[in-house]
Amino acid sequence: MSVTLRLVPPPLQLIDAPEPSWAHLARLSDDTGLLEHARHAIPRREHGYCVDDVARGLLVAAREVQPTAQVTALAERWLGFVTHAMAADGRVRNRLSYDRRWLDEPSTGDWWGRALHGLGTAAARSTVPWIRREARTAFLIGARQRSPWPRAMAFAGLGAAALLRADSSCREAAELLADAATVIGLPGGDPEWVWPERELTYANPALAEVLIHAGDLLGDEPLLTDGLRMLRWLCAMQEHEGHLSTVPVGGWRPGTPKHRYDQQPIEAACTADACATAAAVTGDDAWDAPLFQAIAWFLGDNDGGFVMYDPLTGGCHDGLTPDGPNLNQGAESTLALVATLQHARAWAARRGATRPSGGLA
Repeated sequence: MSVTLRLVPPPLQLIDAPEPSWAHLARLSDDTGLLEHARHAIPRREHGYCVDDVARGLLVAAREVQPTAQVTALAERWLGFVTHAMAADGRVRNRLSYDRRWLDEPSTGDWWGRALHGLGTAAARSTVPWIRREARTAFLIGARQRSPWPRAMAFAGLGAAALLRADSSCREAAELLADAATVIGLPGGDPEWVWPERELTYANPALAEVLIHAGDLLGDEPLLTDGLRMLRWLCAMQEHEGHLSTVPVGGWRPGTPKHRYDQQPIEAACTADACATAAAVTGDDAWDAPLFQAIAWFLGDNDGGFVMYDPLTGGCHDGLTPDGPNLNQGAESTLALVATLQHARAWAARRGATRPSGGLA
């Protein structure tokens, strides 16, 4: 199958991408952290909090170039939550009940990796000095650990890459990034299925993105080539009739017809992150095409033709089903929307536009 990215010129007749809104994230937040779920736009306190989402919140807040006082306050709160979840040996708990009881023991599951992704990004990119200092301290504690799980290592590796880009002398970050690439593995030789795993599950673009970062930052050209090859193939796999059709819940396997639902906003955001990284590392405008597709997915250019964000609340619907959007607006989905709109804004700023368009020609 062809995995050549289509070089699409800047879109001209497309839906405008809105500015990222923090209104719904503020609605989901209290003095403890970021509540995980909502029914429609109303927080569901009975479901409590999870590090997976709070760490994503910290990451997205740290990426704000000019954070408002509201965003800075949220970042401080979320950083406190993540550091409270971390044990002295660097392992991390995930779930906290609404009455502030931890419901699990520290481990190195995905939430450990998510914590390090948020911490590494905050240490590297936050505009607030005390956030950078505390995030770096916590990152170095968490970086003592390793996980056997590729996605946990991928998330941790992304945090390591963020920190390494800000401080090339950080040995701990370099070692963690190298180990993450090793755990993820390399693409295979079958052009029909180049992925290092026998199925596509969730957060797939993050695996390719880590190899791209590792190849670039660690001076490993073959590894960089492998990561770009994986991402090109994945973008081709996820393109359907000219738009993004993300790997849904349940995944895809070779030799099995693709099902299209339920698609999750976090998958579109993960695709946007990886394509933005590939564009930044290579300077190749061809990566704009799948990046635009990821932005446009939220704006209605998807398999159902449904707009996935709510302009009244600032939230994002929790999934794309055969019957339309899941109208609940949880933290994960809204963070995915905000993260992707950050890329839209950054793309426009790089090209001197006032705002980007959100779709593909």
